[in-house]
Amino acid sequence: MTAMTIKEFRLPDLGEGLTESEILQWKVSVGDIVTLNQVIAEVETAKAVVELPSPYAGTIAILHEEPGTVVEVGSTIVSFELPSDSGDLTRGSEDPSVAGMPSDDEGKRVPNLVGYGAEAEKRGRPQRRARKANGSAPPTTGDSPASAAVSSASTLERPRSTPPVRKLARDLGLVLGAIPGTGPGGLVTRADVHAATAISAFNQEREPQPEAAAPRETRMPVKGIRKHTASAMVSSAFTAPHVTEFLTVDVSNGIELLARLRGSREYAGYKLTPLTLVAKAVLLAVHRNPSLNSRWDEARQEIVQFNYVNLGIAAATPRGLTVPNIKDADGMSLTQLSTALSELTDVARAGKTSPAQLSGGTMSITNIGVFGIDAGTPILNPGEAAILAVGAVRQRPWVHQGDVALRSVMTLSLSFDHRLVDGEQGSRFLADVGSIISDPSMAIAMA
Repeated sequence: MTAMTIKEFRLPDLGEGLTESEILQWKVSVGDIVTLNQVIAEVETAKAVVELPSPYAGTIAILHEEPGTVVEVGSTIVSFELPSDSGDLTRGSEDPSVAGMPSDDEGKRVPNLVGYGAEAEKRGRPQRRARKANGSAPPTTGDSPASAAVSSASTLERPRSTPPVRKLARDLGLVLGAIPGTGPGGLVTRADVHAATAISAFNQEREPQPEAAAPRETRMPVKGIRKHTASAMVSSAFTAPHVTEFLTVDVSNGIELLARLRGSREYAGYKLTPLTLVAKAVLLAVHRNPSLNSRWDEARQEIVQFNYVNLGIAAATPRGLTVPNIKDADGMSLTQLSTALSELTDVARAGKTSPAQLSGGTMSITNIGVFGIDAGTPILNPGEAAILAVGAVRQRPWVHQGDVALRSVMTLSLSFDHRLVDGEQGSRFLADVGSIISDPSMAIAMA
């Protein structure tokens, strides 16, 4: 019989020194056989939802955390059962840089799957981590998959069950303690939970239930992306002196140009929108007004001016506001920019934006026009000097060639950091953007 070894996998630092992540869902169950780099879980950091790959090829022995649990970097989240001679099937369990071990016995940071783990922080918030009754750690060597799983289950919270079954009961609104277990030693199984659901549904049909009154208020924990966004916006609002300027322009010529391009063979299949036109105008205008593409280095008391543009695009997602950015957008053609914008928004709405896509932005655009809003005062993305809000395109009476006519009109709102950008520089930049989208031929003069 092949000797088996239990290997623990600890939550790595998933980018930029983040100290905790929330387990959103497990992609595996106890007893599953997994391959190297197979996705085993989805976790949410303060910036993004990240898929967690397996560092080993082996069998899932124990899932130490349930979905919904906030886990500190360095905490054990899953144990694998591996053959003792399976070194060629893993990333090298003796190398802490690949075994997902963010800290050594002295709590020092060492390399892990992604980068360097943050030093573990002691927090007062209780965690829903399953522990042994005597407080000892799970077994690390010598147990078979079945014995490891049963041993773990026998020492978990009462009544006895497995994390996936407990989650199923919770999702179905059942009290696990009221369900009789038919598994070994009274273990509550998935079949037991489904049977209890059927009985509960039958009883509800026989006995009319009073209509529950709607709660007077709903409380939601502030965590993950929304928590990070709130902290960043407060920091930005009270650190950088914001100034906002507004400009309303006739964009009829720009809208007509987009329509002609969409109908041409060269641009067929590309998603050309007013946002695409504004983004291109911003990239052209910033070359004439470079102070808008800079940041304030408080520690060194320096102004850092970027010679490239990583263009951030604010995206509303089910998990909150994110601002992923297009790297080196200033070097892109109109078709390349259109493709990059489409990919960025699709990934953001799917909640799959990576931490790398959310960092390194130099200036941003927020498209409030998609919500029917004309103008507003956008708050700077931390570390950036400017953000442009793009309003809705509306048909309005407008003076055109000496007469009043219905024209397509848009309002632009520019917020900038007054430490970095003077009023003249901000005004010139906004005027340049307005000139390009109202008369695209101006792009030739500014290119």
